[in-house]
Amino acid sequence: MVDRLSFLLSQLFQKSEGTSRLNLLRVFLRVLSLVLFFGIWQFLCAIKFQFFINFSFLPSPLEVLGATVKFFSSNPMMHLQASVMRVLLGYAIAAVLGISLGIVIGWFQKIEDLVFLPLEILRPIPAVAWIPLAILMFPDAESGMVYITFIGAFFPILISTIKGVEGTDLLLLRVGQCLGAQQWQVFKDIVVPGAMPNIASGLVIGMGNSWFCLVTAEILAGRFGIGYLTWESYVTSNYPPIVMGMLLIGLMGSLSSFAVDRLTHVLMPWRVTKKGTSN
Repeated sequence: MVDRLSFLLSQLFQKSEGTSRLNLLRVFLRVLSLVLFFGIWQFLCAIKFQFFINFSFLPSPLEVLGATVKFFSSNPMMHLQASVMRVLLGYAIAAVLGISLGIVIGWFQKIEDLVFLPLEILRPIPAVAWIPLAILMFPDAESGMVYITFIGAFFPILISTIKGVEGTDLLLLRVGQCLGAQQWQVFKDIVVPGAMPNIASGLVIGMGNSWFCLVTAEILAGRFGIGYLTWESYVTSNYPPIVMGMLLIGLMGSLSSFAVDRLTHVLMPWRVTKKGTSN
């Protein structure tokens, strides 16, 4: 008994040690990729590289770092809070409507015939093209900005949900029907759970797209926000804050998408797969 316990503990510690080494290697590789990215960028700016792409006037990472320090030294929360609230509100509305509408369009043919074609015509319209209509349609600029972040998230979530429902395994459907399941039970217990992985993918893509549309939204009439700050810097030809705003939006979008991805993994552990690693 003691020998067996010792063997199990030794296997556990060996496994933990191996996992820790692998995690350290992954962290090292990811940090290295960032160092290389910013290092190459700084080098190209320092030598004023010019061959088809011109780095002569591009702000260097050190200049962007200076703009970032200045931004965080002067009450950054009013900009961060405004942008986060617009994105989260637009994304939440898009998630509720996109999933609900996607499920009924994917499952009911008559609903698809009634509403899908207008949505398909609206889907390719870029967010910037919605600015004039957002001014006309909504009572204030804040609603219009939320609407544009909503547009960014809505269509990826809608299309992913529709494809998830339409891709329900026919074998599972037939098994359910053979076992005497009613239409509602088939829909509730087979169709909706089967579409969950696609819905999760749509939610992750939709979150990134909401941030993607932020600058467009805050062009509308924003007084605060990262997108507004980026646009204002462009208008005044102040280039380091432009790049800072772009990187900040990218960072916040990545963190938000990562949070949604982790949450969907927790809710659907069966869809988590291990990626192959090479030594």
